[in-house]
Amino acid sequence: MLAVTRKGKIKEIILEKKSITVLELSKFFSVTEETIRRDLKQLEDEGFLTRTYGGAFIQDGVGNNVDLTIRETAYIENKQNIAEKCREIIKNGDSIFLDSSTTAYQIAKAVKNMRLTVASNSLLIINELCEKENIHLVTLGGAYLPDDKAFCGNVTLKNLEQYYFDKVFMSCRSLSMEHGITDSHEPTASIRQSLIKRSQKVYIVADFSKFDKTSFLTISDFAPVTGLVTDKPLNQKWLDFLSEQNVEIFI
Repeated sequence: MLAVTRKGKIKEIILEKKSITVLELSKFFSVTEETIRRDLKQLEDEGFLTRTYGGAFIQDGVGNNVDLTIRETAYIENKQNIAEKCREIIKNGDSIFLDSSTTAYQIAKAVKNMRLTVASNSLLIINELCEKENIHLVTLGGAYLPDDKAFCGNVTLKNLEQYYFDKVFMSCRSLSMEHGITDSHEPTASIRQSLIKRSQKVYIVADFSKFDKTSFLTISDFAPVTGLVTDKPLNQKWLDFLSEQNVEIFI
């Protein structure tokens, strides 16, 4: 297969799936991973996609649910910076909830030496904190979703109703002034919708790539949100909008 033909097919696959790993593409086309990486680099240079360590993704489409293995390495330094800012917000003795986002996983790493009660439905976060004597770890259980490494579903939601938190830190797929906080994955969206009702303070953690987009499912408007923690300065329009919504901004 000619390289130009292969790249055209890669575009078709990513437009449909929204994200793909190098290994998957290598097997599909029966070529080396290095060949696929070169293809993805060229497509990134054309502005079509964003590469990560193990694959690539695009932001387009309301039903854009990017595979966890891709999300784990996307904008990793940005997420670590957001996590460090969240650590300044969290105080010893707090009871907090960290959702199953990859940004929340970085927060777990940042606070693992603090004295906290931490609840989560993320297996990554549970494994990160389970041996920390200074952390009182609460796991929600429920149906395990291997693709997300998280527990979701009716049992998880029912268990969540037993708890109330000082602070919730949750991400989303998209943020829009017009359409609010939205997501592309129904089980995760349901957890986040419930979390907003279960905490004194709600913090949205979102890197720059999530602004001015809308995804398939509504989580909430900005009225219940205490603060927004992000990685890059916002434009004046967003600053004015969040000020009107009484949302504190943490850069």
